[in-house]
Amino acid sequence: MLFNSYIFVFLFFPICLLGYYGLLHAHRTAAAKVFLIAMSFWFYGWFNVSYLLIMAGSIGGNYLFHRLLSNRADRVRTAFWRKAVMITAVALNLGVLFYFKYFDFFLSTMNSLFGTSVALRHILLPLGISFFTFQQISFIVDTYLGEVQNCSLTDYTLFVSFFPQLIAGPIVNHSEMLPQFARMGKKNVEWQRIAEGMGLFILGLAKKVLIADTFGSGVDYGYTHMEFLGRADAVLIIVFYALQLYFDFSGYCDMARGIGKMLGIEIPVNFNSPYQAVNIVDFWKRWHITLNRFFTKYVYIPLGGNRKGQARMYFNLFAVFMLSGLWHGAGWNYLVWGAMHGALYVLTRFWLRNIKPCFTRQNAGMPSQQKAVQDAQMPTVKSENGWVWQIGRGIVTCVSRILLFVYVAVAWVYFRAENIAQANRMLATAVGGTVQGVSSELAECFRVDEFWYVIKVLHLDHMAYSRYILMWVILAAGLYLALIGRNAAQRMEKMKYRTGSTMVFAVLALWCVLTFSKVSTFLYFNF
Repeated sequence: MLFNSYIFVFLFFPICLLGYYGLLHAHRTAAAKVFLIAMSFWFYGWFNVSYLLIMAGSIGGNYLFHRLLSNRADRVRTAFWRKAVMITAVALNLGVLFYFKYFDFFLSTMNSLFGTSVALRHILLPLGISFFTFQQISFIVDTYLGEVQNCSLTDYTLFVSFFPQLIAGPIVNHSEMLPQFARMGKKNVEWQRIAEGMGLFILGLAKKVLIADTFGSGVDYGYTHMEFLGRADAVLIIVFYALQLYFDFSGYCDMARGIGKMLGIEIPVNFNSPYQAVNIVDFWKRWHITLNRFFTKYVYIPLGGNRKGQARMYFNLFAVFMLSGLWHGAGWNYLVWGAMHGALYVLTRFWLRNIKPCFTRQNAGMPSQQKAVQDAQMPTVKSENGWVWQIGRGIVTCVSRILLFVYVAVAWVYFRAENIAQANRMLATAVGGTVQGVSSELAECFRVDEFWYVIKVLHLDHMAYSRYILMWVILAAGLYLALIGRNAAQRMEKMKYRTGSTMVFAVLALWCVLTFSKVSTFLYFNF
């Protein structure tokens, strides 16, 4: 079931809200948890009942391992035994993930390398399996480390299956969710929080159906008509996909947090204006925050982290990004994407750790009196409040954001393309393709009926290049929101609920609902 669908907005979620708060009002907390689990199973099973059976089996098996690891009454269970149970549980989880997501990729790779012709299985990939598998792996490892005490089957099932974050994250941690489950029913309904959640949901919905899907129509056209693209078309399509993925994933994260707030459950922030980062290290503190947290705790640190010298640290960082690429998809193009991010990340960490400090310490060897004289002679340069400093810092920040955006957008080409060859073809077209104007067919993808009506009212439709107006306006708006503007969470923090703002949200919600008939699924459903 999609958040951006009639059945979710008009049937599923109203039933969920009324039933959940009705049970809490009757002081039936346990029943309210079971009700949320049932609704989550309905939400997940709506896509395919077989998905539900796979997820339920995964929950049951992992809960059994959790009980084995958390039961310390039997002193016969030595440290070696517990470690063996933990490794077995993690291996089984990874084995299931490998079978459903990577087995065909493995077979096709073996066929290519050894010239065999083993038939592919074409295995059905359960939605969200990468997310709920990693979430359960973290729970098992934390249980082994003693960070999780006994957890009831109800709480564990709700922890894994809670529908707002089930399909595309975030990958939540037990310390974030279990305490909130324990507090269910102990607080009155917070209408302010419900209003904030509703506003956040509407803003996320608008990002998805009004912005991301509009860019997506241009991207789909470009990748299905590559033979007709010129250089300008290819460059625009690369930028369009970077913005489509941004608003698609950002919109999902906002909707998930908004739904959680309306149910009184705080879901962790997973997306924080990543295109406003100034370097790749900062980018990965903002994009898919919980995935970065998972790899740091359960892969990077066990590999040795930064405890075994710089060379080993850089190797560990690069390995994490290669695994991140493989996690996102079964294909060599995803590994290329991971390698591009890993290489820049390692170089940036080397710069920040070894080279940049040299510039800040360039006058460290001066006598204190000489330094004081130099500082006094250049107060506007050395002071962070000086206008020269402020202008210089602003220019550096602006250039850094643009360069990072260009690099990330190029890397996204390997994320979107079906294979490396198609990605290389798109990039080659962007660099050395035919020099021609932007194709009218690409511009037509942005001919949104509502906006085109405004253009006709203003009598701009008779202009020679009127068909391009909407494309450039939407592109400019997308770049502004992504690179400069405040995100949805920041806007909601300062939102004052008055008649005007309420009307804006109502109109925005109605506009979104009217577009449901032509929306696509979330991009991260594929991962």
